[in-house]
Amino acid sequence: MRKIEPKGLKWLKIIHVFLEVLFFGGILSSVALNLHIDFTKYDESYLGYKNIIIISDHIVRWGAIGTLLVGITYGFFTNWGFFKHRWVGVKFVLYFIQTIIGIFVVDNLMVANMELLETQKEMALSNPIFIQNHEIRQYAVYFQVLVTIFIFIISFLKPWKKKNFVQNKLNFKCKRG
Repeated sequence: MRKIEPKGLKWLKIIHVFLEVLFFGGILSSVALNLHIDFTKYDESYLGYKNIIIISDHIVRWGAIGTLLVGITYGFFTNWGFFKHRWVGVKFVLYFIQTIIGIFVVDNLMVANMELLETQKEMALSNPIFIQNHEIRQYAVYFQVLVTIFIFIISFLKPWKKKNFVQNKLNFKCKRG
C-alpha cells in the first residue's frame, strides 16, 4: 500500500491536531456549561441541555469522527500502523472505547434527558430518571476528559517503545559520535 509523503504527513498532523482540538474543546465546553446550569430552574436547564446538544452535534461529533478517520489514515497509509508501536495501539483502542462511550452513553442520555425536559417540562427536573441520566452522563464525560488527557500524554511521551527501536537509535548515535 502506498504511504503518505513527508509533506502530506505534516498536513495530516495539522488536520489531526485541529480535529482533536474540536473534539476535546467541545467536551470541555459542555462540562463548563453544565457546571453552571441551575437544575432547579426549568428554563435554564432546558436552554443548557439545548446548548450542550448543539455543541455535541456540531463540534464534538465532527472532531470525533474526523479524528477517528485521521487515525485510520495514519494506520493504513503511514509507517506508524495500528499496532506497530504499543503506544499507538493503546491510543487507538482508548480512542475507540471513548468514541463508543460518547455515542452510546453520553449522547443517548443527553437526548433522553432533553426529551424528558420537552415532554415533562418542570416535572422532569425532579424525575429520578432525569437525575440518574444526568449523573451517569456526567461521570461518562469526566471519563472522556481523563482518557483524552491520558492520550495526549502518551502521544508526547511515546512510552512502551520497542526495544529494537531504542537500541537502533542508540547505535545510530554512537556511530555518529
